[in-house]
Amino acid sequence: MKKLFVLIMAVALVVLTGCTKADSASNGAEEKTSTVTEKSAPKSDVFCVSLGWQENESGQRQTLGYEEAFKDFGIAKDKVLWSNANYDAKLQSEQIDAFIKMNPKALFVTPSDPAGITQAVKRATDAGIPVFVADAIIAGVPAVTSICSNDFGMGTWSMKWIIDQIGGKGKVAVIDLPNNEAWDLRGQGARYMLSQYPDVEVVAQWSWDSTGAVTPRQAVENMLTANPKNGDLDAIWCAWDGAAMEGALAIKDAGRKGEIITTGIDGGEYAFSIMKNDGVFALTMAQSIYYMSYNSVRYAKDYLEGKQVPRFVIAPVYAATQSSLKSAPADAYNYDIPGKADAYGWVPVL
Repeated sequence: MKKLFVLIMAVALVVLTGCTKADSASNGAEEKTSTVTEKSAPKSDVFCVSLGWQENESGQRQTLGYEEAFKDFGIAKDKVLWSNANYDAKLQSEQIDAFIKMNPKALFVTPSDPAGITQAVKRATDAGIPVFVADAIIAGVPAVTSICSNDFGMGTWSMKWIIDQIGGKGKVAVIDLPNNEAWDLRGQGARYMLSQYPDVEVVAQWSWDSTGAVTPRQAVENMLTANPKNGDLDAIWCAWDGAAMEGALAIKDAGRKGEIITTGIDGGEYAFSIMKNDGVFALTMAQSIYYMSYNSVRYAKDYLEGKQVPRFVIAPVYAATQSSLKSAPADAYNYDIPGKADAYGWVPVL
Protein backbone atom coordinates (compact mmCIF):
# COMPACT_ATOMS: atom_id res chain seq x y z
CA MET A 1 0.00 0.00 0.00
CA LYS A 2 2.86 2.36 0.81
CA LYS A 3 4.43 1.69 -2.60
CA LEU A 4 1.12 2.34 -4.34
CA PHE A 5 0.72 5.63 -2.50
CA VAL A 6 4.22 6.71 -3.53
CA LEU A 7 3.47 5.84 -7.17
CA ILE A 8 0.24 7.82 -7.20
CA MET A 9 1.84 10.87 -5.62
CA ALA A 10 4.71 10.72 -8.10
CA VAL A 11 2.38 10.63 -11.06
CA ALA A 12 0.30 13.48 -9.64
CA LEU A 13 3.47 15.55 -9.41
CA VAL A 14 4.20 14.77 -13.06
CA VAL A 15 0.77 16.05 -14.09
CA LEU A 16 1.01 19.25 -12.06
CA THR A 17 4.44 20.19 -13.36
CA GLY A 18 3.85 19.15 -16.96
CA CYS A 19 6.88 16.87 -16.78
CA THR A 20 6.32 13.45 -18.26
CA LYS A 21 9.63 11.76 -17.81
CA ALA A 22 8.97 8.56 -15.87
CA ASP A 23 11.35 6.41 -13.89
CA SER A 24 11.71 3.31 -16.05
CA ALA A 25 14.04 1.39 -13.77
CA SER A 26 12.96 -2.15 -12.96
CA ASN A 27 14.94 -4.24 -10.42
CA GLY A 28 17.89 -1.88 -10.87
CA ALA A 29 17.98 -2.14 -14.69
CA GLU A 30 16.65 0.31 -17.25
CA GLU A 31 13.43 -0.89 -18.85
CA LYS A 32 14.03 -0.90 -22.60
CA THR A 33 10.49 -1.55 -23.81
CA SER A 34 7.33 -0.55 -22.01
CA THR A 35 3.87 0.82 -22.62
CA VAL A 36 1.68 3.10 -20.60
CA THR A 37 -0.78 0.31 -19.92
CA GLU A 38 1.95 -1.99 -18.59
CA LYS A 39 2.74 0.59 -15.91
CA SER A 40 -0.88 1.29 -14.95
CA ALA A 41 -1.69 1.15 -11.26
CA PRO A 42 -4.67 -0.80 -9.93
CA LYS A 43 -7.96 1.01 -10.52
CA SER A 44 -7.97 4.15 -8.37
CA ASP A 45 -10.84 6.16 -6.93
CA VAL A 46 -9.88 9.42 -8.67
CA PHE A 47 -11.33 11.20 -11.69
CA CYS A 48 -9.01 13.01 -14.11
CA VAL A 49 -9.81 16.07 -16.24
CA SER A 50 -7.57 16.91 -19.19
CA LEU A 51 -8.36 20.45 -20.36
CA GLY A 52 -7.20 21.56 -23.78
CA TRP A 53 -7.20 25.17 -22.62
CA GLN A 54 -8.53 27.24 -19.74
CA GLU A 55 -7.39 30.85 -19.95
CA ASN A 56 -10.28 32.30 -21.99
CA GLU A 57 -14.02 32.45 -21.34
CA SER A 58 -14.86 29.18 -23.05
CA GLY A 59 -12.14 27.31 -21.15
CA GLN A 60 -13.32 28.81 -17.88
CA ARG A 61 -16.91 27.91 -18.74
CA GLN A 62 -15.88 24.32 -19.42
CA THR A 63 -14.10 24.21 -16.07
CA LEU A 64 -17.15 25.59 -14.27
CA GLY A 65 -19.37 22.95 -15.85
CA TYR A 66 -17.08 20.18 -14.63
CA GLU A 67 -16.71 21.67 -11.15
CA GLU A 68 -20.44 22.14 -10.59
CA ALA A 69 -21.26 18.70 -11.97
CA PHE A 70 -18.74 17.04 -9.65
CA LYS A 71 -20.37 18.86 -6.76
CA ASP A 72 -23.94 18.07 -7.86
CA PHE A 73 -23.19 14.41 -8.46
CA GLY A 74 -21.36 13.85 -5.19
CA ILE A 75 -17.74 13.64 -6.38
CA ALA A 76 -15.40 15.21 -3.82
CA LYS A 77 -12.86 17.84 -4.89
CA ASP A 78 -9.96 15.79 -3.58
CA LYS A 79 -10.95 12.96 -5.90
CA VAL A 80 -10.50 15.09 -9.04
CA LEU A 81 -7.14 15.80 -10.67
CA TRP A 82 -6.77 18.48 -13.36
CA SER A 83 -4.35 19.37 -16.13
CA ASN A 84 -4.35 22.23 -18.64
CA ALA A 85 -2.54 21.94 -21.99
CA ASN A 86 -2.98 25.57 -23.09
CA TYR A 87 -3.73 24.55 -26.71
CA ASP A 88 -0.62 22.32 -26.90
CA ALA A 89 -1.59 18.88 -28.25
CA LYS A 90 1.81 17.38 -27.46
CA LEU A 91 1.63 18.55 -23.86
CA GLN A 92 -1.94 17.33 -23.53
CA SER A 93 -0.91 13.89 -24.84
CA GLU A 94 1.82 13.75 -22.21
CA GLN A 95 -0.61 14.79 -19.49
CA ILE A 96 -3.09 12.11 -20.59
CA ASP A 97 -0.32 9.49 -20.49
CA ALA A 98 0.46 10.54 -16.93
CA PHE A 99 -3.22 10.17 -16.01
CA ILE A 100 -3.34 6.71 -17.61
CA LYS A 101 -0.68 5.51 -15.19
CA MET A 102 -3.04 6.40 -12.35
CA ASN A 103 -5.83 4.26 -13.86
CA PRO A 104 -8.64 6.67 -12.89
CA LYS A 105 -12.32 5.77 -12.62
CA ALA A 106 -12.95 8.06 -15.60
CA LEU A 107 -11.03 10.46 -17.80
CA PHE A 108 -12.66 13.68 -19.05
CA VAL A 109 -11.12 15.39 -22.08
CA THR A 110 -11.67 18.73 -23.81
CA PRO A 111 -9.27 18.44 -26.76
CA SER A 112 -6.70 21.07 -27.64
CA ASP A 113 -6.78 19.39 -31.05
CA PRO A 114 -8.80 16.19 -31.56
CA ALA A 115 -6.43 14.88 -34.23
CA GLY A 116 -3.31 15.75 -32.25
CA ILE A 117 -4.31 13.83 -29.12
CA THR A 118 -5.97 10.84 -30.82
CA GLN A 119 -3.25 8.33 -30.01
CA ALA A 120 -2.99 9.39 -26.37
CA VAL A 121 -6.74 9.07 -25.84
CA LYS A 122 -6.69 5.72 -27.62
CA ARG A 123 -4.05 4.55 -25.16
CA ALA A 124 -6.46 5.48 -22.38
CA THR A 125 -9.34 3.47 -23.86
CA ASP A 126 -6.97 0.56 -24.60
CA ALA A 127 -6.07 0.62 -20.90
CA GLY A 128 -9.75 0.17 -20.03
CA ILE A 129 -10.29 3.72 -18.77
CA PRO A 130 -13.76 5.16 -19.55
CA VAL A 131 -13.24 8.34 -21.56
CA PHE A 132 -15.77 11.19 -21.87
CA VAL A 133 -15.05 13.88 -24.48
CA ALA A 134 -16.51 17.39 -24.45
CA ASP A 135 -16.44 19.98 -27.24
CA ALA A 136 -15.27 17.62 -30.00
CA ILE A 137 -15.27 14.14 -31.46
CA ILE A 138 -12.00 12.23 -31.47
CA ALA A 139 -12.28 10.06 -34.57
CA GLY A 140 -11.33 6.42 -34.18
CA VAL A 141 -11.41 6.46 -30.39
CA PRO A 142 -14.17 4.51 -28.58
CA ALA A 143 -15.06 7.17 -26.04
CA VAL A 144 -18.04 6.27 -23.87
CA THR A 145 -19.74 9.60 -24.61
CA SER A 146 -18.76 12.54 -26.83
CA ILE A 147 -20.65 15.84 -26.57
CA CYS A 148 -20.01 18.66 -29.02
CA SER A 149 -21.54 21.43 -31.09
CA ASN A 150 -22.27 21.03 -34.78
CA ASP A 151 -19.22 23.01 -35.94
CA PHE A 152 -19.93 22.54 -39.65
CA GLY A 153 -23.54 23.57 -39.04
CA MET A 154 -22.47 26.71 -37.16
CA GLY A 155 -20.38 27.68 -40.17
CA THR A 156 -23.22 27.15 -42.64
CA TRP A 157 -25.87 28.83 -40.44
CA SER A 158 -23.86 31.98 -39.74
CA MET A 159 -22.77 32.39 -43.36
CA LYS A 160 -26.37 31.95 -44.52
CA TRP A 161 -27.38 34.65 -42.01
CA ILE A 162 -24.84 37.02 -43.58
CA ILE A 163 -26.08 36.17 -47.07
CA ASP A 164 -29.64 36.94 -46.01
CA GLN A 165 -28.56 40.27 -44.47
CA ILE A 166 -26.93 41.41 -47.71
CA GLY A 167 -29.82 40.27 -49.90
CA GLY A 168 -28.17 37.26 -51.47
CA LYS A 169 -25.47 39.24 -53.27
CA GLY A 170 -22.49 41.28 -52.22
CA LYS A 171 -18.93 41.04 -50.99
CA VAL A 172 -17.68 39.22 -47.91
CA ALA A 173 -14.43 38.35 -46.20
CA VAL A 174 -13.58 35.19 -44.27
CA ILE A 175 -11.43 34.85 -41.15
CA ASP A 176 -10.74 31.17 -40.65
CA LEU A 177 -9.43 29.01 -37.80
CA PRO A 178 -7.91 25.83 -39.27
CA ASN A 179 -5.52 25.05 -36.41
CA ASN A 180 -7.91 22.65 -34.72
CA GLU A 181 -9.70 19.81 -36.50
CA ALA A 182 -13.05 20.72 -34.92
CA TRP A 183 -12.72 24.49 -35.47
CA ASP A 184 -11.72 23.93 -39.08
CA LEU A 185 -15.18 22.46 -39.68
CA ARG A 186 -16.65 25.94 -39.14
CA GLY A 187 -14.78 27.35 -42.13
CA GLN A 188 -15.65 24.32 -44.21
CA GLY A 189 -19.33 24.91 -43.44
CA ALA A 190 -19.07 28.59 -44.36
CA ARG A 191 -17.38 27.79 -47.68
CA TYR A 192 -19.98 25.16 -48.47
CA MET A 193 -22.75 27.72 -47.98
CA LEU A 194 -20.91 30.25 -50.16
CA SER A 195 -20.74 27.69 -52.94
CA GLN A 196 -24.53 27.85 -53.18
CA TYR A 197 -24.55 31.62 -53.82
CA PRO A 198 -22.55 32.67 -56.89
CA ASP A 199 -23.57 36.32 -56.47
CA VAL A 200 -21.68 36.53 -53.18
CA GLU A 201 -18.00 37.28 -53.81
CA VAL A 202 -15.23 36.53 -51.32
CA VAL A 203 -12.90 39.53 -51.61
CA ALA A 204 -10.53 38.69 -48.73
CA GLN A 205 -9.51 35.68 -46.68
CA TRP A 206 -7.21 35.23 -43.70
CA SER A 207 -6.42 32.24 -41.49
CA TRP A 208 -5.30 32.51 -37.88
CA ASP A 209 -1.55 32.17 -37.50
CA SER A 210 -0.62 30.65 -34.14
CA THR A 211 2.68 32.57 -34.16
CA GLY A 212 0.71 35.78 -33.64
CA ALA A 213 2.62 37.56 -36.40
CA VAL A 214 -0.68 39.11 -37.53
CA THR A 215 -3.63 39.62 -35.20
CA PRO A 216 -7.27 39.39 -36.32
CA ARG A 217 -7.54 43.15 -35.93
CA GLN A 218 -4.55 43.72 -38.18
CA ALA A 219 -5.99 41.28 -40.70
CA VAL A 220 -9.26 43.24 -40.78
CA GLU A 221 -7.40 46.55 -41.07
CA ASN A 222 -5.61 45.12 -44.12
CA MET A 223 -8.96 44.05 -45.57
CA LEU A 224 -10.37 47.54 -45.08
CA THR A 225 -7.34 49.11 -46.75
CA ALA A 226 -7.70 46.79 -49.74
CA ASN A 227 -11.44 47.48 -49.96
CA PRO A 228 -11.74 51.19 -49.08
CA LYS A 229 -15.10 52.15 -50.55
CA ASN A 230 -18.64 51.63 -49.32
CA GLY A 231 -19.82 48.54 -51.17
CA ASP A 232 -16.35 47.02 -51.47
CA LEU A 233 -17.00 44.87 -48.40
CA ASP A 234 -20.33 44.10 -46.75
CA ALA A 235 -19.56 41.57 -44.01
CA ILE A 236 -16.75 39.62 -42.38
CA TRP A 237 -17.47 36.03 -41.34
CA CYS A 238 -15.27 34.96 -38.43
CA ALA A 239 -14.71 31.45 -37.11
CA TRP A 240 -14.66 32.67 -33.51
CA ASP A 241 -15.90 35.61 -31.45
CA GLY A 242 -12.49 37.06 -30.65
CA ALA A 243 -11.87 37.80 -34.33
CA ALA A 244 -15.39 39.22 -34.73
CA MET A 245 -14.84 41.61 -31.81
CA GLU A 246 -11.40 42.72 -32.98
CA GLY A 247 -12.76 43.18 -36.48
CA ALA A 248 -15.63 45.30 -35.18
CA LEU A 249 -13.17 47.59 -33.41
CA ALA A 250 -11.17 48.04 -36.60
CA ILE A 251 -14.33 48.80 -38.58
CA LYS A 252 -15.49 51.43 -36.09
CA ASP A 253 -12.06 53.06 -35.84
CA ALA A 254 -11.99 53.30 -39.63
CA GLY A 255 -15.31 55.16 -39.55
CA ARG A 256 -17.11 52.40 -41.43
CA LYS A 257 -19.77 51.44 -38.94
CA GLY A 258 -23.00 50.96 -40.84
CA GLU A 259 -21.16 49.62 -43.89
CA ILE A 260 -19.77 46.33 -42.62
CA ILE A 261 -20.84 43.76 -40.03
CA THR A 262 -18.96 40.88 -38.41
CA THR A 263 -20.19 37.54 -37.12
CA GLY A 264 -18.59 35.05 -34.76
CA ILE A 265 -18.96 31.71 -33.05
CA ASP A 266 -18.81 30.92 -29.31
CA GLY A 267 -21.18 33.09 -27.25
CA GLY A 268 -20.88 33.85 -23.57
CA GLU A 269 -21.00 36.77 -21.17
CA TYR A 270 -18.26 38.95 -22.64
CA ALA A 271 -19.41 38.60 -26.25
CA PHE A 272 -22.99 39.34 -25.22
CA SER A 273 -21.98 42.48 -23.32
CA ILE A 274 -20.11 43.80 -26.36
CA MET A 275 -22.87 42.97 -28.83
CA LYS A 276 -25.61 44.78 -26.91
CA ASN A 277 -24.01 48.16 -27.58
CA ASP A 278 -21.96 47.48 -30.67
CA GLY A 279 -23.97 47.32 -33.88
CA VAL A 280 -21.05 45.94 -35.90
CA PHE A 281 -20.49 42.59 -34.19
CA ALA A 282 -23.94 41.46 -35.24
CA LEU A 283 -24.26 37.70 -34.61
CA THR A 284 -22.67 34.97 -32.56
CA MET A 285 -23.45 31.28 -32.69
CA ALA A 286 -23.76 30.74 -28.94
CA GLN A 287 -22.49 27.28 -28.05
CA SER A 288 -23.55 25.40 -24.93
CA ILE A 289 -20.11 25.11 -23.37
CA TYR A 290 -21.23 24.51 -19.78
CA TYR A 291 -23.76 21.94 -21.01
CA MET A 292 -21.02 19.84 -22.61
CA SER A 293 -18.76 19.46 -19.60
CA TYR A 294 -21.59 19.24 -17.05
CA ASN A 295 -23.31 16.44 -18.93
CA SER A 296 -20.03 14.61 -19.46
CA VAL A 297 -19.90 14.14 -15.69
CA ARG A 298 -23.59 13.23 -15.57
CA TYR A 299 -23.10 10.44 -18.08
CA ALA A 300 -19.92 9.24 -16.41
CA LYS A 301 -21.80 8.82 -13.14
CA ASP A 302 -24.59 6.92 -14.91
CA TYR A 303 -22.09 4.74 -16.77
CA LEU A 304 -20.20 3.82 -13.61
CA GLU A 305 -23.53 2.85 -12.03
CA GLY A 306 -24.17 0.44 -14.89
CA LYS A 307 -26.72 2.56 -16.73
CA GLN A 308 -26.89 2.99 -20.49
CA VAL A 309 -25.58 6.34 -21.74
CA PRO A 310 -25.53 8.01 -25.18
CA ARG A 311 -22.44 7.56 -27.31
CA PHE A 312 -22.87 10.90 -29.07
CA VAL A 313 -24.72 14.12 -28.17
CA ILE A 314 -25.07 17.34 -30.18
CA ALA A 315 -25.15 20.29 -27.78
CA PRO A 316 -27.67 23.05 -28.59
CA VAL A 317 -26.52 26.23 -30.33
CA TYR A 318 -28.39 29.55 -30.20
CA ALA A 319 -28.25 32.47 -32.65
CA ALA A 320 -27.65 35.57 -30.53
CA THR A 321 -28.02 38.99 -32.16
CA GLN A 322 -28.01 42.54 -30.82
CA SER A 323 -31.81 42.68 -30.86
CA SER A 324 -32.30 39.34 -29.13
CA LEU A 325 -29.76 40.23 -26.45
CA LYS A 326 -31.33 43.61 -25.71
CA SER A 327 -34.56 41.86 -24.82
CA ALA A 328 -32.84 39.07 -22.87
CA PRO A 329 -32.49 38.95 -19.06
CA ALA A 330 -29.33 40.22 -17.41
CA ASP A 331 -28.09 36.68 -16.76
CA ALA A 332 -28.63 35.52 -20.35
CA TYR A 333 -25.01 34.31 -20.40
CA ASN A 334 -26.24 31.34 -18.34
CA TYR A 335 -28.24 30.10 -21.33
CA ASP A 336 -26.04 26.99 -21.55
CA ILE A 337 -26.97 25.74 -18.07
CA PRO A 338 -29.54 23.00 -18.72
CA GLY A 339 -33.04 24.45 -18.43
CA LYS A 340 -32.02 28.14 -18.53
CA ALA A 341 -32.55 28.70 -22.26
CA ASP A 342 -36.09 27.34 -21.97
CA ALA A 343 -36.78 29.81 -19.17
CA TYR A 344 -35.56 32.65 -21.41
CA GLY A 345 -37.67 31.45 -24.31
CA TRP A 346 -34.56 30.80 -26.42
CA VAL A 347 -34.86 28.13 -29.09
CA PRO A 348 -31.75 26.45 -30.49
CA VAL A 349 -31.09 26.82 -34.21
CA LEU A 350 -28.83 23.75 -34.28
